[in-house]
Amino acid sequence: MISGVLFLDKPPGWTSRRAVNEVVRIFTPSGAKKIKAGHTGTLDPLATGMLPILLGEATRFAEMGLNAGKCYEVTFDLSFQTDSLDCEGEVNARFEGVVEEKQLNDLLDQFVGEQQQVPPLFSAIRVDGKRAHEIARSGKSVEMKARRVTVYDIGLIRFDFPLVTLRVNCSKGTYIRSLARDIGSRLGMGGCVTALRRLSTGGWHESLMVTMNELAERREACMMPLSQWLRDLPEIALPIEEGRRFLQGQRIQVSDKIEGMVQVSSEGAMLGTAELKPGLKRMVLHPARILPSAQEKLL
Repeated sequence: MISGVLFLDKPPGWTSRRAVNEVVRIFTPSGAKKIKAGHTGTLDPLATGMLPILLGEATRFAEMGLNAGKCYEVTFDLSFQTDSLDCEGEVNARFEGVVEEKQLNDLLDQFVGEQQQVPPLFSAIRVDGKRAHEIARSGKSVEMKARRVTVYDIGLIRFDFPLVTLRVNCSKGTYIRSLARDIGSRLGMGGCVTALRRLSTGGWHESLMVTMNELAERREACMMPLSQWLRDLPEIALPIEEGRRFLQGQRIQVSDKIEGMVQVSSEGAMLGTAELKPGLKRMVLHPARILPSAQEKLL
């Protein structure tokens, strides 16, 4: 059974859905039922970089990536703006002014921290049950509501007016196109994204990314086991008999003193996840997600 996570270096021009479909095609044997797969956070077609794709049972744990912080490198042009906030849209404004590097540097710190951000009109956010970009392309007006995001850090990589290149560490839900728009607007300029690359999600290093060619040549070697994807969860190893009870959905008393979500294993095999809570005398494992493959193997 195929199960695990890979970090695809998404090619430019591809939707995230297309990237998942191509990975499914590579991993599904000819004539067999398509394997289950999904990604952990949409990348714009313009963007390249890290797109975690979960296969098989790993799809049950997508929230570990969806809720994670991200790191991007973005280049935007201060001299114009488009309706989509990137170079794939229609130009709707041009700007004649000039910005000095000191002006930009003095401004960047104001965009670090919690803030209210209005998402792009051309985005996958649902408004009244429809994608915002679908409403926008139909010619209808749509009001995008601001939402709270956090920018942890912004670093200036290059400034060659009118082009600005930044490295941005931010929370989930942060739109880099909106950030570029807002920085440009504060300078009295545009802020059209011309290049965007996701360097990391959830702290995973960019060196883990694989290209489609690498994936086609050595697919299994490119995949990370599910237990490693859940690296932030402490591991509790159960004796085989208690492991079988856990797989039947029973609560298990343990001597561990930690509290919260954990991953559970037995005999070196991952069984699933559980929440560890205080009991009357000892801590108690409450099963959360159980892996069917472990049930087939041990029950």
